[in-house]
Amino acid sequence: MCGRFVLVADPNQMVLEFGLSGVPVVPANYNVAPTQVLPVILNEAPDTVSQARWGLMPSWAKDLSMSAKMINARSETVDEKPAFRAAFKRRRCVIPASGFYEWQTRDDGKKYPMYIHLTDREVFGFAGLWEVWHSPERDDLRTCTILTTAANAFMKPIHERMPVILSRENYGDWLAAEDVPAPVLKPLLRGYDPDKMTAHEVSRNVNRAGFSSPDMIAPLPSLPRLL
Repeated sequence: MCGRFVLVADPNQMVLEFGLSGVPVVPANYNVAPTQVLPVILNEAPDTVSQARWGLMPSWAKDLSMSAKMINARSETVDEKPAFRAAFKRRRCVIPASGFYEWQTRDDGKKYPMYIHLTDREVFGFAGLWEVWHSPERDDLRTCTILTTAANAFMKPIHERMPVILSRENYGDWLAAEDVPAPVLKPLLRGYDPDKMTAHEVSRNVNRAGFSSPDMIAPLPSLPRLL
């Protein structure tokens, strides 16, 4: 799964990576957590940065209680699940990131937070889905989820799942505005090249939702832990 990630990107890098028509304002966040509002690139406006709350809410959901359980969608079954299949066909998005966290279970039974990022790109895009949820107060809330896939060779020692990281050449296909059949989309949802990934252990401060600091991605043991 993917439950925390990092977005620290120069606006001009965002323009070049995603082909944006304008330079976005993207505040640095070293600990993006579920229910936070994220910068996203929607297939209805693929050259601009929009915003969506992390935790997809299907249009038929009655309240926000299920949002925290919908931060990820499994790519293997996304076209079958009632909560995701309509969005998979029509409402896809790219979620910018510069790295993500995963917890590695080791021989002592304890979980250690690891920061994973790419060696060939400073900013990249997760494959995501989005929906518009109409609240009982009749407010429209845009929400999103990150697709996951089976771990590649690099990620397997850390975790069995990983977020889908799109290749640059696949942004256009993923952000197509029209309905796209699953056989066309699913080949895009594979594990990233393991030779272009790296990772190191970081502070357990990442467990603190709402806490964001550049020190969070520093390799241990350079920093004292707060937890």
